[in-house]
Amino acid sequence: MADADLRARADARFARVLQETGARDPRDFYRKQLVALKAADAAAYRRALAYYDQELIPAVARDDSDAVGEWLEYGRFLATLTGPGRTVQIDGEGRATDYRRPVPPDALVLHLPERTNAPAVIVGIPKTLTAAQRANHDLLVKQAQSL
Repeated sequence: MADADLRARADARFARVLQETGARDPRDFYRKQLVALKAADAAAYRRALAYYDQELIPAVARDDSDAVGEWLEYGRFLATLTGPGRTVQIDGEGRATDYRRPVPPDALVLHLPERTNAPAVIVGIPKTLTAAQRANHDLLVKQAQSL
């Protein structure tokens, strides 16, 4: 487990970066995914915790890291633990491209499961969605269609 000082440094640094950049905090999405993962697959849940302690916290604590990017990568990792698929980033015009770091701050990032009946998993979401991103979100995550 990551030591308390390292975790406190990572938390403080991430809070500063969120405030400076105005990025949306993705941790609520990830907590919900962890709860579901714990109930569905104990081994995958342990892998998620190990990544958090061994990879994420040390990376975010470093002053030279992309703290938001590290959290997005953790979200992508969590999404892949729920099932295989493809992670994409969707620009303001609604165009999807393969997930690639660094992710633009205004991109909607979704993991598209191979199972076609499964909803997309939110990896990262900008503070404000464009109409095109909202349509993608509603269709792929909520699995709802609107006119």
